[in-house]
Amino acid sequence: MKAHQASLINALLLISMGLWAYFAAESAPKTAFVPVGFGVALLALNPGIKKENKVVAHIAVGLTLLVLLALIMPLVGSIRRGNEMAVIRVALMMASAAVAMVFFVKSFRDARRQAKAAAAR
Repeated sequence: MKAHQASLINALLLISMGLWAYFAAESAPKTAFVPVGFGVALLALNPGIKKENKVVAHIAVGLTLLVLLALIMPLVGSIRRGNEMAVIRVALMMASAAVAMVFFVKSFRDARRQAKAAAAR
C-alpha cells in the first residue's frame, strides 16, 4: 500500500466514523464533526500526496499526527463512560491514523534513499 492510499482510507474512515458518531448519539454532539473536518482536509490533500508533493505530504502527516493525538482524550472518555461503540469508533480512527503515519514515514524514507542513490550517480 502506498501513502496516498493509506491516507485516503484514513480520510474516508474519519469522515464515516465522525458522521456515525453524530447520527448515532442521542444528543448529536457537534464535536463529532471534528474528525469529519480532518477527513475532508485529508481528502482534499490526497491528489497532492499521490503526485508526491513534499509540502502537501508533510501537511497531511501533520494533520494525521494531530488527529492521532487528539483522539486520545475521546478514547479515554468513551472507555470511562462504558460506551463500547464509541470506543470501537475512536479506536478504528486511531488505528487508521497510525497505519497512515507508518506509510507516510515509509514513503519519506524511500524518497530519501532514492535521492541519495541519484546523487551518488
